[in-house]
Amino acid sequence: MKLPPRIDEIEQPDGVVGNELSARPPLRFFTCGSVDDGKSTLIGRLLYESNALFDDQLSAAEQDSIKYGSVGGGIDFALLLDGLEAEREQGITIDVAYRYFNTLKRSFVVADTPGHEQYTRNMVTGASNATLAIILVDARQGLVPQTLRHLTIVSLMGIRHVVLAINKIDLVGFDRSVFHDISVRFKEFTSSFRFYTSVEIPTSARYGDNVSSKSGRTPWYLGPSLLQHLETIDIDQDAESMPFRMAVQLVLRKSSEFRGFSGSIASGSLRVAEEIVVAGSGRSAKVERIVTADGDRGTASAGDAVVLCLTPHTDIARGDLLVSPKHRPQLSDQFAAYLIWMSEDALLPGRSYLMKLGTRTLPATVTELKHRLDVTSRAKLAAKTLLLNEIGFCNVAAASAVAFDPYNDNRETGSFILIDRLTKATLAAGLIAFGLQRATNIHYQDVTLSKHTRSQIKHQRPAIIWFTGLSGAGKSTVANLVEVRLHARGVHTAILDGDNLRHGLNKDLGFTEEDRVENIRRVGEVAKLMLDAGLIVLCSFISPFRAERRLVRDLVEAGEFIEVFVDAPLEECIARDPKGLYKKAMAGQIRNFTGITQEYEQPENAEIHLSTGRQTPQASASEVVEELVRRGVCGTDLILSFDSSGRV
Repeated sequence: MKLPPRIDEIEQPDGVVGNELSARPPLRFFTCGSVDDGKSTLIGRLLYESNALFDDQLSAAEQDSIKYGSVGGGIDFALLLDGLEAEREQGITIDVAYRYFNTLKRSFVVADTPGHEQYTRNMVTGASNATLAIILVDARQGLVPQTLRHLTIVSLMGIRHVVLAINKIDLVGFDRSVFHDISVRFKEFTSSFRFYTSVEIPTSARYGDNVSSKSGRTPWYLGPSLLQHLETIDIDQDAESMPFRMAVQLVLRKSSEFRGFSGSIASGSLRVAEEIVVAGSGRSAKVERIVTADGDRGTASAGDAVVLCLTPHTDIARGDLLVSPKHRPQLSDQFAAYLIWMSEDALLPGRSYLMKLGTRTLPATVTELKHRLDVTSRAKLAAKTLLLNEIGFCNVAAASAVAFDPYNDNRETGSFILIDRLTKATLAAGLIAFGLQRATNIHYQDVTLSKHTRSQIKHQRPAIIWFTGLSGAGKSTVANLVEVRLHARGVHTAILDGDNLRHGLNKDLGFTEEDRVENIRRVGEVAKLMLDAGLIVLCSFISPFRAERRLVRDLVEAGEFIEVFVDAPLEECIARDPKGLYKKAMAGQIRNFTGITQEYEQPENAEIHLSTGRQTPQASASEVVEELVRRGVCGTDLILSFDSSGRV
């Protein structure tokens, strides 16, 4: 197969210097679309025809094409992007591949993203820093569900410039009607999207039709080639013209004389002697110095990595957002946001996650899932959870107020990720829509007596004793015995048992993962109120998830939450089966039953570990009481004896 000439082999107009770039800013774009629509081939073709490949890369591509190629001879341009062995073997894109190239008119950064639904998270990664999207469509297939999914994500992520490359036009005989029908369907689907520009181009990535130059085989197409469009499009969103924003990454103290705040300017510009404000505290200061790797500068703008020295000295820490005093961001601990769920573990409203917004990381909870978005129809569907690659509109509550801009106003300060608190895995990408204001007439009521004052009169230290374990492990039995023994010592207690609360406070909840999370969230809040009353609160719940037990622990001060793992082998619990639940679960009559159809996450560092499969309930209760005495939760002044039933 004869390859077309590269750009440097084409005779240039008079007055054009070979490598002279125009003043147009660099363009960051990415490709997306369904599987096998030709994304990698298109970018490989662009790289070749833009003279962006070294001879050894071309030689390697020729060799790889013999082994892995799928074009039946010649270079398979997709292999220039598919760098992973698995990608070459399967002929698909898995990871995001970035390439840099330039023409006589512009420089480019392109991200080739995967088309498989299971790798949607990688597509989101590629889109996060792009300003233009190339959506590829197989001319034989038209807009398929994955194409619509990617278009929806592109719109949500604030990308306002789109090219629809109707690829493999050669396989439909360069039929104009096919191109027209797909273009009409595309315009109908995107009519409500806020795209500033959208262009449809018929292409053949394999043969180069309308890629870098106009094709004679589509005389009915009067628009530009793909490369011509990319070279000339004006991207009107200029980060430098937006309000100043810089998240502090690090506080630098080289000496007692130097205190600087390092970070990358997300938007806007700054000059020495200009005033800035710390968004969270409202404190203001003036810029004394702007320090860079190349020395001091008088000005800095979006994209620059700088160290700012301020006067007067201001209390600023990592995670603070420095902003323009005239254009401040919103400040709230609650906001509405779109979530693109990127984990195989489902979203559980009420569960505590970590939220990373800019350089600040803090606990956050999805308090309500308003709806799930149908990516093919844009319909708003009722949902209780989000699964892998689903998109939902949610209310989010952070542990404290955060500074942000709506994502449509500023992509840098309006986006965040959710992180699993235990595994540290990234779970979702979030796009903030607007802040949620609490009712202004609701405030915390100050009280005169503290929990310590209330507990002093009881001669005890308040604590939550949390018994967790499988059904039948003996949690309730041991907790009851512990309460009897504490009562005999004159200790003031309260007991919260899972079955009892299911008859009242939590009678509206089932046993799905979502309902189990909400069950423990409510119990934790009640237990905290009892703790504030100075009581020792005994809580007996299966509580199968570590995250929810951690949530309750985080509600109280260090040392006030004591986890008791009531550990009995599953076989022993099934043999006991005091309520007949295991028998029903194994017969399929009970869904989401812990230990059978739902996993129990054992505590990793419980303060007390009871082996109730080997010791009696009385011995287990004694072990708990002895540990509470050792920790100073209750005194040792009263020692009573107990019979075999646990009675005084």
